[in-house]
Amino acid sequence: MPELPEVETVRRGVSAQVLNIKIKKVDIYYTKMIVGDIDNFKKNITGQKIEKIDRRGKYLLFRFSNNYTMVSHLRMEGKYLIEDHDVPLEKHSHVVFELDDGRDLRYNDTRKFGRMQLVKTGEELNLPGIKKLGPEPLCDDFTVDDFYQRLQKKKKMIKPALLDQTVVTGLGNIYVDEVLWMSKIHPQTIASHLTKADVKKLHDNIIKELKLAIKAQGTTVFTFKTAFNHAGDFQNQLHVYRRTNELCERCGTKIERIVVGQRGTHICPKEQKIK
Repeated sequence: MPELPEVETVRRGVSAQVLNIKIKKVDIYYTKMIVGDIDNFKKNITGQKIEKIDRRGKYLLFRFSNNYTMVSHLRMEGKYLIEDHDVPLEKHSHVVFELDDGRDLRYNDTRKFGRMQLVKTGEELNLPGIKKLGPEPLCDDFTVDDFYQRLQKKKKMIKPALLDQTVVTGLGNIYVDEVLWMSKIHPQTIASHLTKADVKKLHDNIIKELKLAIKAQGTTVFTFKTAFNHAGDFQNQLHVYRRTNELCERCGTKIERIVVGQRGTHICPKEQKIK
């Protein structure tokens, strides 16, 4: 599943190519991708311009010129691509926004898990998936004190706690493994057992790692592509994720793969000890 850096990369890439261009037509080839009335979806987008694209956690928020917002979640393998209109449609392009400059904004999703919902701008904040999201890790409200208090309330292991989008939003399996390794914290440590110093280190490493990943245009492990149809580069900078039996960069111990909360997890067994 695309995580914060990948979704932010898509946001920037699509924004650079389609803002303020009128949508001539909307074609929907897989109706289950649209939450709500399909006719209203088409009616309220056709003839409008995308004035801005925001992001909240792993959600993209397309702001249209008529005060509507399309909430889009890429789920496992969703991606947005921009193609000339006369380029043959790809097999897995399920929603196509035809632009009036001769191009298409195409939503491509091999597994068909992605979803789009159109609401009046402002109402997206009350949608179930968005309403309870925690702070954005790259915004000022992601403070050490608040992060510490949120983790103190969690009796679960730190890895599931970080995957809980109400604690901090945007992190998934890849970046949780990475920041826990950077912070020398075992993923099975109970979240409330972390000291304030542990939490500060984790907080700072989350910010550092996400900024680096965005700069590298995200991580491509399986199928992630940017809006320019390029793979991300951050997979070349990962320290532990999918590095089983490779040597830890810090101590030379073999990286191990364990299962935490039903998720494949990668650790350095020497430096990441359970507290």
